Amino acid sequence: QVQLVESGGGLVQAGGSLRLSCAASQASGNKFGINTLGWYRQAPGKQRELVATITTGGSTNYADSVKDRFTLSRDNAKNVYLQMNNLKPEDTAVYYCYARVLFIGHWGQGTQVTVSS
Repeated sequence: QVQLVESGGGLVQAGGSLRLSCAASQASGNKFGINTLGWYRQAPGKQRELVATITTGGSTNYADSVKDRFTLSRDNAKNVYLQMNNLKPEDTAVYYCYARVLFIGHWGQGTQVTVSS
């Protein structure tokens, strides 16, 4: 079992910045560790979509819509941060932290990000 605790959402004007944090934890005795951490988002009426992910080895994957504006970082195996700059109204969504153990994905509760124009 994986628990994900998110923080850092809020309301910001277009062009502003926010930083999301996610702390992951696993029950003791887990045989396999977290291999991928990252963020997805879901806007009203839309499907959940990838924002960015990072592997244990440091490989990152970004959605085209956020490249050059968002930066994902990881300071150990279980903490991940999403620095979001130059935010746009279309970035408004609930942002979900994501963790993968082997081939099973786990989700946080989500944090709201609202960008006003």
